[in-house]
Amino acid sequence: MGYCSHSYSMRCIKSYWDQEDYLEVYSCPQCRETFTPRPVLGRNTILAEVVEKLMQTGLQAATPADHYAGPGDVECDFCTGRKCRAVKFCLVCLASYCETHLQPHYESPAFQKHKLADPTGHLPDKVCSLHDKPLESYCRTDQQCICYSCKTFEHRDHDTIATAAERAEIQKDMGESQMEFQ
Repeated sequence: MGYCSHSYSMRCIKSYWDQEDYLEVYSCPQCRETFTPRPVLGRNTILAEVVEKLMQTGLQAATPADHYAGPGDVECDFCTGRKCRAVKFCLVCLASYCETHLQPHYESPAFQKHKLADPTGHLPDKVCSLHDKPLESYCRTDQQCICYSCKTFEHRDHDTIATAAERAEIQKDMGESQMEFQ
Protein backbone atom coordinates (compact mmCIF):
# COMPACT_ATOMS: atom_id res chain seq x y z
CA MET A 1 0.00 0.00 0.00
CA GLY A 2 1.42 3.39 -0.94
CA TYR A 3 0.97 6.62 0.99
CA CYS A 4 -2.00 7.42 -1.27
CA SER A 5 -3.68 4.16 -0.12
CA HIS A 6 -3.66 2.40 -3.51
CA SER A 7 -2.58 -1.22 -3.21
CA TYR A 8 -0.24 -3.25 -5.41
CA SER A 9 1.71 -6.42 -5.01
CA MET A 10 5.22 -5.74 -3.70
CA ARG A 11 6.69 -7.23 -6.85
CA CYS A 12 4.70 -4.92 -9.15
CA ILE A 13 5.25 -1.66 -7.28
CA LYS A 14 8.96 -2.34 -6.72
CA SER A 15 9.39 -3.09 -10.42
CA TYR A 16 7.51 0.10 -11.31
CA TRP A 17 9.53 2.25 -8.89
CA ASP A 18 12.83 0.69 -9.96
CA GLN A 19 12.19 2.33 -13.36
CA GLU A 20 11.90 5.72 -11.59
CA ASP A 21 15.02 5.35 -9.39
CA TYR A 22 17.07 7.75 -11.49
CA LEU A 23 14.47 10.52 -10.94
CA GLU A 24 14.50 10.08 -7.14
CA VAL A 25 10.78 10.94 -7.24
CA TYR A 26 8.33 8.06 -7.07
CA SER A 27 4.66 8.04 -8.04
CA CYS A 28 1.55 5.93 -7.67
CA PRO A 29 0.80 4.21 -11.01
CA GLN A 30 -2.91 4.92 -10.57
CA CYS A 31 -3.35 8.44 -9.13
CA ARG A 32 0.16 9.76 -9.92
CA GLU A 33 0.69 11.12 -6.38
CA THR A 34 4.44 11.66 -5.96
CA PHE A 35 6.66 10.64 -3.05
CA THR A 36 10.16 11.72 -2.07
CA PRO A 37 12.07 9.80 -0.80
CA ARG A 38 10.99 6.34 -1.93
CA PRO A 39 8.39 5.14 0.57
CA VAL A 40 9.06 2.16 2.78
CA LEU A 41 6.08 -0.06 2.10
CA GLY A 42 4.17 -2.27 4.46
CA ARG A 43 1.71 -5.07 3.97
CA ASN A 44 -1.96 -4.15 3.48
CA THR A 45 -3.28 -6.53 6.13
CA ILE A 46 -6.96 -5.82 5.41
CA LEU A 47 -6.57 -6.65 1.73
CA ALA A 48 -4.45 -9.70 2.58
CA GLU A 49 -7.19 -10.98 4.93
CA VAL A 50 -9.89 -10.50 2.29
CA VAL A 51 -7.83 -12.41 -0.28
CA GLU A 52 -7.09 -15.16 2.24
CA LYS A 53 -10.80 -15.55 3.09
CA LEU A 54 -11.76 -15.67 -0.58
CA MET A 55 -9.20 -18.39 -1.17
CA GLN A 56 -10.42 -20.38 1.85
CA THR A 57 -14.07 -20.21 0.79
CA GLY A 58 -13.35 -21.14 -2.81
CA LEU A 59 -14.77 -17.90 -4.21
CA GLN A 60 -11.67 -17.32 -6.26
CA ALA A 61 -12.54 -17.23 -9.95
CA ALA A 62 -11.70 -20.44 -11.71
CA THR A 63 -9.43 -20.20 -14.73
CA PRO A 64 -10.65 -22.14 -17.76
CA ALA A 65 -8.35 -25.05 -18.63
CA ASP A 66 -7.50 -23.60 -22.05
CA HIS A 67 -6.00 -20.52 -20.35
CA TYR A 68 -3.27 -22.55 -18.64
CA ALA A 69 0.13 -22.74 -20.31
CA GLY A 70 0.87 -25.98 -22.07
CA PRO A 71 3.94 -27.35 -23.82
CA GLY A 72 5.33 -24.75 -26.21
CA ASP A 73 3.31 -21.88 -24.66
CA VAL A 74 4.92 -18.87 -23.03
CA GLU A 75 3.95 -18.70 -19.35
CA CYS A 76 2.78 -15.58 -17.51
CA ASP A 77 5.63 -14.22 -15.39
CA PHE A 78 3.23 -13.11 -12.63
CA CYS A 79 1.05 -16.17 -12.08
CA THR A 80 1.82 -18.18 -8.98
CA GLY A 81 1.11 -21.87 -8.74
CA ARG A 82 -0.18 -23.18 -12.04
CA LYS A 83 0.92 -20.73 -14.74
CA CYS A 84 -1.51 -19.28 -17.27
CA ARG A 85 -0.65 -18.88 -20.94
CA ALA A 86 0.81 -15.44 -21.73
CA VAL A 87 -1.18 -13.40 -24.25
CA LYS A 88 1.17 -10.39 -24.46
CA PHE A 89 4.76 -9.45 -23.77
CA CYS A 90 5.57 -5.92 -22.54
CA LEU A 91 8.69 -4.50 -24.17
CA VAL A 92 9.09 -1.99 -21.32
CA CYS A 93 8.57 -4.33 -18.36
CA LEU A 94 10.29 -7.17 -20.24
CA ALA A 95 7.67 -9.56 -18.89
CA SER A 96 4.98 -11.87 -20.27
CA TYR A 97 1.38 -11.47 -19.08
CA CYS A 98 -1.79 -13.58 -19.04
CA GLU A 99 -5.18 -11.87 -19.62
CA THR A 100 -5.67 -11.23 -15.90
CA HIS A 101 -2.24 -9.78 -15.15
CA LEU A 102 -2.27 -7.72 -18.37
CA GLN A 103 -5.30 -5.64 -17.26
CA PRO A 104 -3.26 -2.86 -15.54
CA HIS A 105 -1.56 -2.20 -18.88
CA TYR A 106 -4.98 -1.42 -20.36
CA GLU A 107 -6.53 0.35 -17.37
CA SER A 108 -3.77 2.39 -15.71
CA PRO A 109 -2.37 5.57 -17.28
CA ALA A 110 1.02 4.58 -15.86
CA PHE A 111 1.31 1.87 -18.50
CA GLN A 112 -0.16 3.72 -21.50
CA LYS A 113 3.24 4.22 -23.16
CA HIS A 114 4.26 0.58 -22.69
CA LYS A 115 4.59 -1.36 -25.92
CA LEU A 116 2.90 -4.75 -26.04
CA ALA A 117 3.86 -7.54 -28.42
CA ASP A 118 2.93 -11.15 -28.94
CA PRO A 119 4.59 -13.32 -26.30
CA THR A 120 7.73 -15.14 -27.32
CA GLY A 121 10.01 -17.57 -25.59
CA HIS A 122 12.98 -15.96 -27.33
CA LEU A 123 13.42 -12.82 -25.23
CA PRO A 124 17.13 -12.35 -26.04
CA ASP A 125 16.13 -11.89 -29.70
CA LYS A 126 14.10 -8.78 -28.78
CA VAL A 127 16.46 -7.17 -26.25
CA CYS A 128 19.73 -5.36 -26.92
CA SER A 129 22.66 -7.36 -25.57
CA LEU A 130 24.59 -4.13 -24.86
CA HIS A 131 21.93 -2.06 -23.10
CA ASP A 132 19.29 -4.61 -22.04
CA LYS A 133 16.59 -2.52 -23.75
CA PRO A 134 13.97 -3.46 -26.38
CA LEU A 135 15.12 -3.57 -30.01
CA GLU A 136 12.70 -1.02 -31.45
CA SER A 137 14.64 0.45 -34.39
CA TYR A 138 16.39 -0.91 -37.46
CA CYS A 139 19.71 0.51 -38.66
CA ARG A 140 19.67 0.36 -42.45
CA THR A 141 23.34 1.35 -42.56
CA ASP A 142 24.45 -1.68 -40.53
CA GLN A 143 21.39 -3.82 -41.34
CA GLN A 144 20.60 -4.74 -37.74
CA CYS A 145 17.97 -4.14 -35.07
CA ILE A 146 18.99 -1.64 -32.39
CA CYS A 147 17.64 -0.18 -29.15
CA TYR A 148 17.07 3.50 -28.33
CA SER A 149 20.51 3.82 -26.68
CA CYS A 150 22.24 2.29 -29.70
CA LYS A 151 20.33 4.69 -31.97
CA THR A 152 21.27 7.67 -29.81
CA PHE A 153 24.96 6.86 -29.46
CA GLU A 154 26.54 4.17 -31.63
CA HIS A 155 24.24 4.69 -34.66
CA ARG A 156 23.39 8.42 -34.34
CA ASP A 157 24.51 9.34 -37.88
CA HIS A 158 23.08 6.20 -39.51
CA ASP A 159 19.90 5.69 -41.52
CA THR A 160 17.46 4.26 -38.94
CA ILE A 161 13.74 3.47 -38.94
CA ALA A 162 11.22 1.94 -36.51
CA THR A 163 11.26 -1.86 -36.75
CA ALA A 164 7.50 -1.95 -37.48
CA ALA A 165 7.92 0.51 -40.36
CA GLU A 166 10.84 -1.45 -41.81
CA ARG A 167 8.85 -4.66 -41.54
CA ALA A 168 5.88 -3.06 -43.33
CA GLU A 169 8.16 -1.84 -46.14
CA ILE A 170 9.74 -5.28 -46.54
CA GLN A 171 6.31 -6.94 -46.63
CA LYS A 172 5.15 -4.41 -49.24
CA ASP A 173 8.26 -5.06 -51.35
CA MET A 174 7.75 -8.82 -51.04
CA GLY A 175 4.13 -8.46 -52.15
CA GLU A 176 5.17 -6.44 -55.18
CA SER A 177 7.84 -9.04 -56.04
CA GLN A 178 5.28 -11.83 -55.84
CA MET A 179 2.99 -9.93 -58.20
CA GLU A 180 5.82 -9.72 -60.77
CA PHE A 181 6.26 -13.51 -60.74
CA GLN A 182 2.56 -14.28 -61.19
